[in-house]
Amino acid sequence: MTSTTSQQELIRFLEDRFACAQACVRCARACALRASLVDPGGSEEQESVRRRGIMIAEVCDATCRVLSEQTRQDEDSIRGQVEWCRAVCLECAHVFDADPGGREAAQACRTCARACSDLIGTLA
Repeated sequence: MTSTTSQQELIRFLEDRFACAQACVRCARACALRASLVDPGGSEEQESVRRRGIMIAEVCDATCRVLSEQTRQDEDSIRGQVEWCRAVCLECAHVFDADPGGREAAQACRTCARACSDLIGTLA
């Protein structure tokens, strides 16, 4: 491996890490907004949507913090956090798909999951 290749890999990793962090922020905002619009005293389905929105906002926020830290982190820790975020995003996207008015939050979840997948690919 040449130093140019190593430098290109580092640049790609940093770009994917930044893109993933940005997608996590957008997803957290969209899901928190969706959760705030659902009536807390509503049906069981509405309560599930509200809880999922809050959960994914928290997961995405935590993932963004991990990706934004300047401290040296081991690759396994980053991978674990990002894989967890991707899985929760995909699960929540399906829940929001079934929710009237949840389309924007579902799209934000899928975009975040794709950015997580891209970053995981860089880590591999």
